[in-house]
Amino acid sequence: MLIAGLELRNFRNYERLELDLCDGLTILHGPVGTGKTNLIEALYFACTGRSCRTSDERRLVRFGESTARVSIATSESDLERHFEVALQLTPERSKVMRADGEPVTSIAELDGRPLVCVFLPERMELVKGAAGGRRGHLDSFIGALWPARAQSRRSYRRALAQRNVLLRSIRAGVAPADSLAGWNRELARAGVELREHRREAVEQLTPYFGTRAAELGLVNVATLEYRPGTSAASAEEFEVELEQTLEADLSRAFTTRGPHRDDLRFDMGTRDLRRYGSQGQQRLGLLALLLAERDCLTSQRGAPPLLLLDDVLSELDHERRNRLAQTVAQAGQTLITTADEAAAFALDAPLTRLRVHEGSLVA
Repeated sequence: MLIAGLELRNFRNYERLELDLCDGLTILHGPVGTGKTNLIEALYFACTGRSCRTSDERRLVRFGESTARVSIATSESDLERHFEVALQLTPERSKVMRADGEPVTSIAELDGRPLVCVFLPERMELVKGAAGGRRGHLDSFIGALWPARAQSRRSYRRALAQRNVLLRSIRAGVAPADSLAGWNRELARAGVELREHRREAVEQLTPYFGTRAAELGLVNVATLEYRPGTSAASAEEFEVELEQTLEADLSRAFTTRGPHRDDLRFDMGTRDLRRYGSQGQQRLGLLALLLAERDCLTSQRGAPPLLLLDDVLSELDHERRNRLAQTVAQAGQTLITTADEAAAFALDAPLTRLRVHEGSLVA
């Protein structure tokens, strides 16, 4: 699916912008603070209905304005579609999403919406930060790869929340311990299902991850390792495990075992990239993951997703910059932002360059 056009109204620093996008690689270059990352965010916002940078959507509305709108036009096999997100701050804050002119409750959950992978410098926390970020990212990937499986995570989170509430009630003496049985069963069922979805996703990603990491110049064999928060082989075994850890759960008023304790480890050879990798190696690892996700989605869904890479060139040497540019230029649609004008013009790959200047674009 090709993003053919982007239209902005009062989004971030853009009062009005209409941009035609082409296939292949596009470089957005220009000084710091001119709006390059805002364009990346706008594309992601239109593709998913949410920002990739903030949970406070008021920040997306241009200063002094009360409404903002982002829309994209897509084309695939001569079929054109339109996706739009509008924000209103007054009199009451609201968000309206539309697909082909019809209101929808969620763009992200539409089976036919544009798929997108995004790199932002702050997303380095996927490699360096807490496990929760990696779990959430993996679940988002599963939802894009197999849309019908997104329900498993919702079911598990609901059962986990209910069980934790009940644990607090039991500890306070206002509920009997045997009242956990029903939620143990539901948590075990949804948990084993979610764990297997995550395991299968990591198994599919790992070969692509190793290949992309090698292409980008990680010197040791790179792999992904899924680390589940329970060793139970079945829902029945998970139920037994929950019963065995009841005393510890009650003392903490929190469920201590299950997929909410899962982690995803990035390995470089036999070493944990999170603990032993340099900043540059960690950046390459994250890039390799996003490219692997793109490869996997292309294989499963038949077309590469949109790839958005913000300030990705700043910590790569010239050789690795060219490797990345040549890789993403081969197929699909990619936008890369950079404040390094020299780097933008030194890339040895077929591409389109657009200069961003004070909320406008110059070819």
